[in-house]
Amino acid sequence: MPTIQNNTSTPLISAKNLTCIREERILFETLDLKIHPGEIVQIEGPNGAGKTSLLRILAGLSSPYEGDVLFREKNINKVREDFHQNLLYLGHLPGVKGEMTAQENLAFNLAMQGISADLAEETLRKVNLLGFEDSLASHLSAGQHRRIALAQLWQTKAPIWILDEPFTAIDKAGVKTLESLLLAHADNGGCVILTTHQDLELPVDRLKKITLEYRFF
Repeated sequence: MPTIQNNTSTPLISAKNLTCIREERILFETLDLKIHPGEIVQIEGPNGAGKTSLLRILAGLSSPYEGDVLFREKNINKVREDFHQNLLYLGHLPGVKGEMTAQENLAFNLAMQGISADLAEETLRKVNLLGFEDSLASHLSAGQHRRIALAQLWQTKAPIWILDEPFTAIDKAGVKTLESLLLAHADNGGCVILTTHQDLELPVDRLKKITLEYRFF
């Protein structure tokens, strides 16, 4: 398996000897990686190769069959609270509650990160949802749901972003805006780990890739 290890600074997040087994099938094994401040890493591979499983393990939401995940070289299980305060994880599903308005959904997400809910309306403007802030999420499109979830990225102070298919249902203008945000976050010392089927238009020297292969055994 590939190893990312070309930066002399302390990695924000790393993994040693990760092995993941689901339904008696090995998705990946003995995976090592180091992701440093300023890096954007894309996890790629066919459906069923374990991309989402890897993201969930790195975020501490699932446990590997073997191996360890480290935050600033400390096992995340020993610094769990500190790790979660420095992490923003957005899953493949946007996690939007249909009975709440767009603004209420974002305010709730921001509050969960300790960020003032007063910033919700201002942030919705940045993702082109101004005018929909009082609309029930159940009345909004899939793309608008995704933008509600992504709006957190404009306010979070977490240096580690783990994003599962963040570009799903986003139009071309939204893709360019999000790509610029990812670059700005990396330039400010954060890191991004993401999966996407989107062809990213990031500078070649700014995007690193880990490719997972589908295993039949």
